[in-house]
Amino acid sequence: MTTTKAALTVMLMIGGATPALAQYGGGSSAPQPIQEPTPRREAAQQPAAPSGQPQRQYHLSRPEQVALQPALAAVGASDWATATTALAAAEPQVRGNDAKYLVGQIRLRIGIGTNNRAMQSQAVDELLASGAALPTELRALYENQMEFAMAAGDTAKAQRAMAELDRISPNDPNRYIRLAQIRVSANDPAGAIGLYQQAIQAQQRANQPIPADWRRQIASIAYRAHSPDTVRYMREWLAAAPSPAAWHDTIALYAEANAPLKLDSYRLMRAAGAMTSERDFMELYQAANAVRAFGEVQAVLQDGLQRNLITQNASYARESLALATRRATDDRSSLAESRRSALAGTAAAALGMGDAYYGYGQYAEAAELYRAALQKGTDAGTGNLRLGAALALGGQRAPAEAAFRAVTGPGAELAQLWLLWLSTRAG
Repeated sequence: MTTTKAALTVMLMIGGATPALAQYGGGSSAPQPIQEPTPRREAAQQPAAPSGQPQRQYHLSRPEQVALQPALAAVGASDWATATTALAAAEPQVRGNDAKYLVGQIRLRIGIGTNNRAMQSQAVDELLASGAALPTELRALYENQMEFAMAAGDTAKAQRAMAELDRISPNDPNRYIRLAQIRVSANDPAGAIGLYQQAIQAQQRANQPIPADWRRQIASIAYRAHSPDTVRYMREWLAAAPSPAAWHDTIALYAEANAPLKLDSYRLMRAAGAMTSERDFMELYQAANAVRAFGEVQAVLQDGLQRNLITQNASYARESLALATRRATDDRSSLAESRRSALAGTAAAALGMGDAYYGYGQYAEAAELYRAALQKGTDAGTGNLRLGAALALGGQRAPAEAAFRAVTGPGAELAQLWLLWLSTRAG
C-alpha cells in the first residue's frame, strides 16, 4: 500500500521560511490571529493558492505561541532533529484546536522530511482529531488515514476512515476502490476485483475516463491469486496503457500457462518489439527450431546476440546460429519443391512448410500454406492463429483480423492479443 504523498504534501501549510507568530497587543486578553505561513512547493505537487485568496488565520494563546515558535522555526529550516525536540517540549502547552492542528502540521512535515511513516500516520490522526482541519482537507486526510491503517493491518480503523469518506463524497466512484483495498487486505481477491469492476461501471455511467491504474490493479490482484482470467485482465490493462514492458509481461505470462502455443506467443512478442530478456530469445529459438523454421532461428539468434541480450548462453547460441545458418542455406534451395509437395500432401506438411516460409519472412507464401493446412483439417485454432500472424506481418490487416476472430479454444485469448497489437498499427 502506498501512502498518497501528493495529498500529504498538499496539506502542508508550514513554509520554508521561519514564520513569525503574532504577539498579543495592548495587553488584550483575547488571542490574536496568526497569519498562516506561505506554503512551499514540493516537487511541483502542491498547487498554488488562487490569486487573492486570504490566508488562513489561527487563534493561539500566548503560551501556545511561545511554545510552538521554536518548532516552527526548526521546521522552516528543515532541521528535523531540533524540530522533533522542540515539538515534544511544546506539546504540554497546547490546548486549543488551532494549536493542536499546528502540532499535526509540524509532525507531518517532520515525518515527510525524515521519511517516517509512523510519524506521518500520527500526524494525520492529530490533524483530524484537532477539529480545525478545513472541509477541503478532510478527503485527503481520511484517504491517508485509511491507507496508513491498512498498511498497519488495522482494518477497523481503515473502515472508519472509509465511512467518513463515503459520508463526504457519497457518489465518488473511488469508494469502490477503497472497499477493494479492504478486500485485498482481507485476502478476498475475487471481492476486490468485483469492486474495481463496479468502480469502472460507475465511471462509464458518468461518461468519465477509467484510470489505467485500476486496470493494472485488477491484473495484479488476479495474478497474485492465480486467477484463470489473469491474461484477460492484463490485456485490458495493456489496451489502456500499452508499453513494451506491459506487452512483454502479458505475453510471457500467457506463454507460461499455454506451452503448446509458445511459438505463437513469442512470435507476437517479437512482432510487438517486446523481447527484452535472454529467456525471450531462447524460448523463441527453441520453439522455432522445433518446427524446423531455420530462417526464424537464424534471425532470432542473430538479433539476441547483436543486442547483447543473449549472454549466459552466448556460446551455445553462436553454435546454434552457425548450425541454423547452414540448415537455412540448404533449406532455401529446396523450398519451391517442398512447397509443391506440401500443398499436395497432408495438413501437417502444409503447416510445417507454412512455418518455414514464415521464418524466412515470406509471409504471402506462409499464408497460402496455412490456408492449405486449414483446408486439409489441421487444428483450426493453431491454423488460424498462424494464418493471422502471417497476414498481419504481410500487411494484410483485414484478412488477418478475420483469421484471428476465427480462433476458438485455448488460443482465443492470444488471438485477442494479436488483434490488440494490430489495432495499434498505423494504416
